Amino acid sequence: MTKSFNTATINREGADKLAEALHDGYQLTEKDQLQLALKDEEYKLQTWEDLKLIIEGNRLEDLKRVPSDLKRYIAWSHGTRKRYGSIQAFVLKERLGWTDLKCKNQTPYAEPEDTKILINDWPYGNAPGILHLVAWTKSPIPTRPGDGDLTSEAREILKKFVYDNFSQHLGEDNVLWFKNWASIQSVRSVEHIHILIRNYTEEFLMNVVGTDARDENNRPIGELEKEREVAGKKTSINYA
Repeated sequence: MTKSFNTATINREGADKLAEALHDGYQLTEKDQLQLALKDEEYKLQTWEDLKLIIEGNRLEDLKRVPSDLKRYIAWSHGTRKRYGSIQAFVLKERLGWTDLKCKNQTPYAEPEDTKILINDWPYGNAPGILHLVAWTKSPIPTRPGDGDLTSEAREILKKFVYDNFSQHLGEDNVLWFKNWASIQSVRSVEHIHILIRNYTEEFLMNVVGTDARDENNRPIGELEKEREVAGKKTSINYA
């Protein structure tokens, strides 16, 4: 549900950025408004048990970002759309390195060249020790008409992918996963699922994500934008 936003709840600069982003077509939801009205210290980080209950109950709309991260994300989205035309174009070029979405295998995650796992650039506001990954695929992930939830066959395929690559190494208790409904996806036209892990080693992370995991030039954008803001730099990251 989209509603008008009361800019009095944030500082002037933030309000200007948000107004610009809204004009650019950002769909500000009621959940966003509630988050933006909070101070960071008023936000309760989501624990592993919180996340488990949300995912098991399919209450994905309850997954939230830290208020200041959400403000930065909206402002960054606006600048990225202006520069690349869409968030999808940015993700394809700068994050995935894919020139198209032609898959070699119609089964999601069956073909390594159709698959890429990355640390989430803009993770939800989770407690320390929880890492948010995104597994991207060129292959279509079948969903049911109407509610957009996964088909039974698709869910089994994804469960096996998550088990083979995460759960069997870290243990079932250290892995959670979900696929956002289309209505709450940031990048709708590139198929992906979200994977949350804890109690992992750097060696495991390198094996799954690759050398990009801790490369200074490939750090999560949210972290870099926060550092730039703290340092007083007003320009966004330049990928040109």
